[in-house]
Amino acid sequence: MPPPATPEAVAEAEEVIGFLLPPLLRRLYIEVANGGFGPDEGILGVRGGAFQGNFADIAELYQDGPDPSGHIPAGLVLIYDWGCTLWSLVDFRDPTGPMWCNHQGEHWPQGITFAEWLTSALAGTLTVDTLLQNQPAS
Repeated sequence: MPPPATPEAVAEAEEVIGFLLPPLLRRLYIEVANGGFGPDEGILGVRGGAFQGNFADIAELYQDGPDPSGHIPAGLVLIYDWGCTLWSLVDFRDPTGPMWCNHQGEHWPQGITFAEWLTSALAGTLTVDTLLQNQPAS
């Protein structure tokens, strides 16, 4: 895992996104590691943190808007790419960090917080299949 993020890098991300990071995510970035923790390759970090595929950090990914199609509301931040156009997002509008999914232009709440998401992902009980089970019908 990369070293922890600087408070300045976290503040820069918050400025770009326009919302404060949920407190747990902020603490993990500053006290544990700048991304790279969680399932598989780990979540994206802030500037200077863990890359995931071609994506450098959450603020860079958010900078062009939370979703180029304009369907994802502001404040929902892409944080983990499961592959095959399936993303997990954290809702920065709520300090508990409710989690959302985005897949092929659809987005929906996962019904869990970031803490629950991380715990389930690390335990291996949160998978692509479990996320897609709750995808709304088109």
